Amino acid sequence: MTTELLPEHLNRPALRRIHPVPLQKDNQMFLGLQDPCQLSTQMMVIPPQAFQVMQHFNGERSVDELAAAMKLEDKTPLLELIGKLDEFGLLWGPTADALEDKKKAALEAEGAFPAMATRALGEDPTAIRAKLESWLDEAEDAEIDEPIVGIVATHLDFARGHPVYAASYRTISKQPKPDRVVILAPNRFGMGDGVVVSYLGFGSPLGTVRVDSAIIDRLRAATGEKLFKDILDHLPEHAVQVQLPWIQHLFGDVPVIAALIPDPNAPFNDDGERVGIDEFVAVMSAALDAQGGTTLFVASADLSHAGPAFGEQTPVNDQRRREVEQQDRSLMKEFIADASTFAAKIKAVQNSTRWSSVGAMVVAARLAKPSSIELVDYRQSIDEEGKALVSSASMALLA
Repeated sequence: MTTELLPEHLNRPALRRIHPVPLQKDNQMFLGLQDPCQLSTQMMVIPPQAFQVMQHFNGERSVDELAAAMKLEDKTPLLELIGKLDEFGLLWGPTADALEDKKKAALEAEGAFPAMATRALGEDPTAIRAKLESWLDEAEDAEIDEPIVGIVATHLDFARGHPVYAASYRTISKQPKPDRVVILAPNRFGMGDGVVVSYLGFGSPLGTVRVDSAIIDRLRAATGEKLFKDILDHLPEHAVQVQLPWIQHLFGDVPVIAALIPDPNAPFNDDGERVGIDEFVAVMSAALDAQGGTTLFVASADLSHAGPAFGEQTPVNDQRRREVEQQDRSLMKEFIADASTFAAKIKAVQNSTRWSSVGAMVVAARLAKPSSIELVDYRQSIDEEGKALVSSASMALLA
C-alpha cells in the first residue's frame, strides 16, 4: 500500500499507552507489548529495535516523514510494524475503538470486572476470611472512639501491605454497616486524564461486589457519559480491587462506587469530554446528599516510591530510608492539618519522592469533610536489594 492510500491513523501513527515486558526465546531478547486495557487476547512481541522506532509514533509525523527521519529507503518494515500495531489495537484509531467497544460489551454482559489482584488471597472464602481476621487481630487497636467517615489504606499487594490494610480496617471494624462505600484510587495505567467511575461491579473471591446503581444514575444524569467513557481504565488498576475483600469481610454485601482520580497537579484537558476533580467532587457530593444514607470513603493510597525501580540512581540504603520517612511525615502532617491545600504542598516540593495517590487522598477528604484526620500507622516496604521502596500509611478520617 502506498502512503497516499493509508488511512490517517496509519499514516500518522499515534501509540496508545503500553507496557513493554522483556522476553527471551532461543537466547534472543524480545519485548512483549502489554496492553493495559487488554483489548487483544494475544500479546504482540517485537525485537527491541522495533520498540525504539515506535517511540516516534506520536501522531505528529507521516510515514514518509518518519522514514526520512530514520533514513529508511525501504518503508515496508515500517508499514508492517504500523499495521501489526493497529491489528493489536495499540494505535489510536478506529481499530482500537472497535476493540474497546467489544471489550466493554463483554464486561457489560458479565456485569462486573473479573477478580484479578484479589486472587492472591486464594479461592476458598472461608480460608480468606480467616486470613483477613488474623491480620486484623494482629493490628494494634488505635482506640478511636469517634465515628469514622473514611480511611486511607494502602494498595500494596497483600503479602507486603497487610499490616497497613489491617490497621486501617480495624479502625472501622466495629462500626455499623454503611449504605455504600466510595473507593477513590489512582489511575496509574489507564488512558483517561479525568475522573473515571465504574458503572460495573467487581469480581472477588468472596463474591461479586455490586455497584450502587442509584448513585450511578444520579452521576449519569449530571454528567452524561463523561465519567464513564474511560471505564476500561479500571481493568489494569488494582487499587480498587484490593480493598474489596476487606470491605466484604467487615460489612458483607454493601454496594460500592469506584472512582479513579487523576493527579491534581497533572495537566487536565478541560475540553468538556471528561470530568475534572472539582466537578466530580461537586456532582458526587450532590448525588450522595440527594440519595441520603451513610457513606464510608476509602482512599486507596500509597505514598513514596524510591530506588532504581523508580528512576533513582542508587539502591535504597538506611540513609535514604530516613530521608523518605522524614519527607513522608512532613507531608502527612500537612495533609492532616489541611487536606484542602495538600496538592499545592506536594507541588511545592515537586513531589520529589513520587507520591502516587495524591488525588485519591484529596478527594476522599473533600467528600468526607472530616472534623480531623488521625495517623494510625506508617510503614516502608523495601526489597532486599534496595531496588524499590514503597511507603504507605493508615489514616482515619473522623466525623
